[in-house]
Amino acid sequence: MEKNRVLLKFHSMTAKKAGLVSCHRCHLLSKLSSRKGKCPRCGAIIRSRKPESIARTWALIIAACIFYIPANILPVTYTTSIGMVQPDTIMSGVIYFIHSGSWPVALIIFIASVFVPLLKLLILIILLLSVQFRWQWRPVDRTRLYHLTEAIGRWSMLDIFVITVLVALVHLGALANIAAGQGALFFAIVVVITMFAAESFDPRLIWDNIENTDD
Repeated sequence: MEKNRVLLKFHSMTAKKAGLVSCHRCHLLSKLSSRKGKCPRCGAIIRSRKPESIARTWALIIAACIFYIPANILPVTYTTSIGMVQPDTIMSGVIYFIHSGSWPVALIIFIASVFVPLLKLLILIILLLSVQFRWQWRPVDRTRLYHLTEAIGRWSMLDIFVITVLVALVHLGALANIAAGQGALFFAIVVVITMFAAESFDPRLIWDNIENTDD
């Protein structure tokens, strides 16, 4: 933490203090007042910070947590085999692959469909709390955690892709048939909401707290 403060004091003049803003689309650094808040190169709206970043992110995270419950309780697939219908949730699918000896498949599904969404929600909650309570703790590592959520978030859709492929391929009438369940819809909603939550969070707020403290 002391090292970060020394670096910030050494580089006391930031883009924000100089009235400069980076375009989120083409990354051009320009004056905030140029062309009434629009990037002079690509025309995108430029802002010093994302508006209402904390409130928007909290709202999306709460919504994701609510939808996460039915996503794991309700069946994601209905397998029909010789007249018998077998509903499967995400965890029951993981358990099935474990019992059948397919440990790699079970591990991939568990990581992509259970561990990654929970990890992403936990990281975003920690980042929000750190900004709201003005934590000075390891801003570089917290920024890396944010970029980690952006990188791994899309892989949570792996389970939905598998279900989509199975539903499209397995249509054998009364012999075998696979249909998507309500849980798949809720899980897809959770993944999309968490992606929007990561996008709405502004990691520059982490550094604003430290710069304001040093001032």
